[in-house]
Amino acid sequence: MKSILLVCLGNICRSPMAQGAVRLALDEAGLAHIETDSAGTSGWHVGSPPDPRAVKTALMRDMDISGQRARQVETTDFDRFDIIAAMDRNNYARLRELQPDGSTGRVHLLLEFAGELPVREVPDPYYGGDDGFDHALDLIEQAARGLVTHIAARSKG
Repeated sequence: MKSILLVCLGNICRSPMAQGAVRLALDEAGLAHIETDSAGTSGWHVGSPPDPRAVKTALMRDMDISGQRARQVETTDFDRFDIIAAMDRNNYARLRELQPDGSTGRVHLLLEFAGELPVREVPDPYYGGDDGFDHALDLIEQAARGLVTHIAARSKG
């Protein structure tokens, strides 16, 4: 395992927070060598920083995501990253459409790694209030811990 890509629609809310949460969980687990990045399935916000509400929410949990910049998923990502984790089913489906035949990256829903949750998608907080960002990050952090546990178990076996 060498790299993880976190993906949402615009790459300014959920996936930057997910990159921050996964990065923090990897560092805490002694897996700092694993690369993380985030991207969007759309190109609407390419080059933009994360939404200020996402930055604020992440900072309150000791994650500084302010230096990230939005980018769009590229076909080379499917070989560059071992795990590509989508925030919701629509982005998962788009990733599967974009994935070249024979590529090595494995596409997942991020919340597959979250254990027993009643939901399988991280809701997009963009059009809501600050509480939506807190809720999204709660789900993301749980999945980040589960993902790191999954990676650690695989590296031992």
